[in-house]
Amino acid sequence: MLRTSPFLLFDGNCAEAMSFYHQCLGGALTLSKTGDTPIKDQFPEQKHERIIYAQLKGDTFDISAADWMASPVFEPQQGNTTAIYLTGSSYKELKPIFDSLADGADKNEQTFMELREVPFGVYGQLTDKYNVSWVFRAEAS
Repeated sequence: MLRTSPFLLFDGNCAEAMSFYHQCLGGALTLSKTGDTPIKDQFPEQKHERIIYAQLKGDTFDISAADWMASPVFEPQQGNTTAIYLTGSSYKELKPIFDSLADGADKNEQTFMELREVPFGVYGQLTDKYNVSWVFRAEAS
């Protein structure tokens, strides 16, 4: 089943921001540091303390977030720090939607990651032809 929710990008203060939102909204907060994941070696050591995934979930809301992980040539700025987070049950469910949204998308390696299997499930991201950022995730392939 497909679901969308906001996805927020922070520049090193994701844990602080999401903890604040948790204090304000309640719910359950999950924070995962890059250095605590199986993909930590794909990032420079100075990014190991950054949050690679955060989720604040309540009965009526679900907000996901992460610290900025892109290279310095693509810096966070107003307008590129939010995305639509599309989750599904499998690669098979997400792939046709990913391919449709990728039509005319910017294929820049800083903003485009083909939908694929990763150590924590299925993941992909793109910025569509209308400059809207999308993040895709499923638990299984």
